[in-house]
Amino acid sequence: MRLKRNSEEIHYYNVKDISAISNFSNTLFNLIEKYTDINTSIVILCIGTDRATGDCLGPIVGYKLKKMFLNNVTVLGTLSNPVHAKNIEETVNNIKSNFKNPFIIAIDACLGKMDHIGYVSIGKGSINPGAGVNKTLPPVGDMYITGIVNFSGFMDMLILQNTRLNTVMGMADFIAFGIRRTINNLKRSVG
Repeated sequence: MRLKRNSEEIHYYNVKDISAISNFSNTLFNLIEKYTDINTSIVILCIGTDRATGDCLGPIVGYKLKKMFLNNVTVLGTLSNPVHAKNIEETVNNIKSNFKNPFIIAIDACLGKMDHIGYVSIGKGSINPGAGVNKTLPPVGDMYITGIVNFSGFMDMLILQNTRLNTVMGMADFIAFGIRRTINNLKRSVG
């Protein structure tokens, strides 16, 4: 995954920091509230595959969010039905044909600097899924949430295959809980 250059400010959160979940939820709330209205459909697009530990962040987040039964939010991309390189274009086309002007939050794993492993980033803009492993896929999302699962460098696909599941699960818990908290806060602010 690589961020598109039209992305605004990027916010980073260390999932091990005790205050990070509150700050993450507040940022997510503010971004959704700023760029949507009460009639906007929110689609959370969890990108990745369960065939590589480092790339399963998106499907695990999707799996967790589906179990939370979030009202007025559509979650696509789970462990049983992942959104990945082979079906992402079809999935995005289905979103555009089934939702009127949806606000898409793209969630994906990425590689980064060694000292940023375990951080989650959030911001306005789209991402290019697969760019970190030299795949050419269309940019997706109006907003993104990424988890830095390992370091970038030589042989990135092998690094994704050898990422610790514990790291991915900690970030998936953080993201899913933060989204649930945000959606609940949005419901309270509207009604």
